[in-house]
Amino acid sequence: MAQKTQSAPFDRAAWEAGLEPALRAEAAALLALFSRATGWEPRLWGGSMVGFGRYAYRYASGHAGEPLATGFAARKMEWSVYILPGYADHGAILARLGPHRVGKSCLYLRRLDRVDMAALEDLVRAGLADLARHWPVYPV
Repeated sequence: MAQKTQSAPFDRAAWEAGLEPALRAEAAALLALFSRATGWEPRLWGGSMVGFGRYAYRYASGHAGEPLATGFAARKMEWSVYILPGYADHGAILARLGPHRVGKSCLYLRRLDRVDMAALEDLVRAGLADLARHWPVYPV
């Protein structure tokens, strides 16, 4: 079975053109933060997710895939930040982050003006380190 969410080259100008103008400065800040934290070039995943790196998994059932390792996406009312495999061991960093909510592997941020960007960068790095303990992680 083919992986549903595919990676494509990142066209920054086209991606920014698809964002609400009010989000463009925050988008640029997130792009710089993820580039710095990962050292990898961005790729576009599924048309709206900006991803950095990928990881290879294979379950006992035989199901396997290579999705993005970390990244973010602009949603209607907030930013979705993807930290895989989740946030269970990152409570100390989350406490520094500022207003947020968490899902299984998504962190939701309304706007970045109240977010501690150093904490977010620490979280991206910690999430990648945690992911690498479970699965091979590499640049795209």
